[in-house]
Amino acid sequence: MPAMTEPKLIAGNANRPLATGIARRMSMHRGMNVDLVNARVERFNDQEIFVEVYENVRGEDMYIIQSTSNPANDNLMELLIMADALRRSSANRITAVIPYFGYARQDRRAKARTPISAKLVANLLTEAGVDRVLTLDLHATQIQGFFDIPVDNLYAAPIFSLDIMHHFKGRMDDLMIVSPDVGGVARAREIAARIDAPLAIVDKRREKAGEIAEMTVIGDVSGKTCIIVDDICDTAGTLVKAAQLLADHGATEVHAYITHGVLSGPAVGRIENSIMKSLVVTDSIAQPEAVKNARNIRIVPTAPLFAQAIMSTWNGTSVSSLFELETLQPIYEGMYAAV
Repeated sequence: MPAMTEPKLIAGNANRPLATGIARRMSMHRGMNVDLVNARVERFNDQEIFVEVYENVRGEDMYIIQSTSNPANDNLMELLIMADALRRSSANRITAVIPYFGYARQDRRAKARTPISAKLVANLLTEAGVDRVLTLDLHATQIQGFFDIPVDNLYAAPIFSLDIMHHFKGRMDDLMIVSPDVGGVARAREIAARIDAPLAIVDKRREKAGEIAEMTVIGDVSGKTCIIVDDICDTAGTLVKAAQLLADHGATEVHAYITHGVLSGPAVGRIENSIMKSLVVTDSIAQPEAVKNARNIRIVPTAPLFAQAIMSTWNGTSVSSLFELETLQPIYEGMYAAV
């Protein structure tokens, strides 16, 4: 049954612009003003995190909006402490809205004597009092099984499909979707199927971690406008090399659509100096001015998607309907009205 009270949003410091955007979109849905709960999340002099909620949350349906991006440990601790504060304040249900789920790349033991940190984070969230998790494009979908609470994993593929159909209108027959590695084929195939485009794969072989010994292209990309699809771009080394490889194999243009723009270290400089015409990322991670001002990097919003997903979990309706373009396009009508 739907809750009797309105959903309430609270945000940490990881991505305040996205949290504000979600609140604004929910205000449009509800026809009433939805504000972030008045709270302070700050640090003592020794960098201990302190949270104080200034509003009554007893019996409320609470949504904590917090990406666990860089600095991952600080943002994760903020999330855990906020959940504990709400639980001890008698919130009825606590949903962690984690646009970027950090530690997701540590989802298995690739070598002996290594941790499965994604499982540890799942345990920490549950023990802190989180009742449900809402996230976007988990690096490994099996992480949902690490939780004994409901997990809703949203997908950027429908948003990217709308964006591609809008920006490449009239050129759809020339497009080729490319997976930058064999492990990402399912993700790339999803977008390829949505826009009815062929699929190619960049196969890479590593001699050791962080160093690529050889890259080859599986598929004919000659004369095609290639769009690389992936979930995470960190230092952009592999992405830039893949783009150059595609150009060397005859691609006329190379673009990329990446869900989570981690973009650490030399990433922005590499992308700006690469042959890529554009890199599109979501706002799941708050970006610095260097990214916003980059000549070939563009950011698409996820606030409409998360706002609708929060409303759906609150009133007990389907979240999976957001995976369909027919449902998503009206939500993004202001951006992609002509699609």
